Amino acid sequence: MTKIGFNLLVWSGGLPDSFLPVADRLKDIGYDGIECFMEVRDVAAYRRFGDHLRSIGLEATCVLGVGPDENPIDASTAIRKKAVDRLKEAVDCAHAIDSSVICGPFHSAFATFANRRPPIDQEYGWSAEVLHAAGEYAAQANITLAVEALNRFECYLCNTMDQLLRLVNLTAHPNVKAMFDTHHANIEEKKLRTAILEIGPVLEHVHISENDRGTPGDGHIPWDETFSALAEIEYKGWLTIEAFTRNDPDFANAINVWREYSKPWDMAEHGLKFIKDMCSRHKL
Repeated sequence: MTKIGFNLLVWSGGLPDSFLPVADRLKDIGYDGIECFMEVRDVAAYRRFGDHLRSIGLEATCVLGVGPDENPIDASTAIRKKAVDRLKEAVDCAHAIDSSVICGPFHSAFATFANRRPPIDQEYGWSAEVLHAAGEYAAQANITLAVEALNRFECYLCNTMDQLLRLVNLTAHPNVKAMFDTHHANIEEKKLRTAILEIGPVLEHVHISENDRGTPGDGHIPWDETFSALAEIEYKGWLTIEAFTRNDPDFANAINVWREYSKPWDMAEHGLKFIKDMCSRHKL
């Protein structure tokens, strides 16, 4: 059976103590797990939060982005080495919280673009080398790295499932797979069903995200097409709601969220019901 998670970025990118009662309430509502953004780099913090999650029977996944100083496709060998080190550090943190998945666009630095050109073969090669090295390290902890395609305004290496599949195949490591995000796919893909069928053989993680980043089901994402395609490939991984607010201004500013879409707990409660209804309708 698929599991349903909720991304804590609605509130913050860190791991504050205020997340403890949030986790309790998400468990009470009916979620199987939470997803935390790996802004914090302290293994002990993940272990403490993980201890609480384990005590209430809630699972965890992690999401990671990297910046230009740790860019896997930088021409500098030293910076690509820093990218490997950052991914290894993330694996240690994810292991401490008992996450089996680290998802996100860590194939390249967020919102960092080449000088007026599309990606080149060498950059795919550099990214694959970094991901393969990180995959070797992740395998020791039984963690899968699920790389994410972003829209053209946030990334240029992987915007589509076609590009993402190319990168995963080039990496050629069993612990490096792909994720699918409905928000980004809604911008970049011609048909979501076609994209899901293409990435299906290596699909590890799914973000359920509305076109405006608000409550799933309130916008115009083609949800029936999406869930039908996931059922068609017999997807069994996480369905994690990723919705955003301006609750954490620094993070909101970084991803250009300039207004509120829905209240966090409305997103959590209505989003869970929506996903359960869609799973039931499509026998997922």
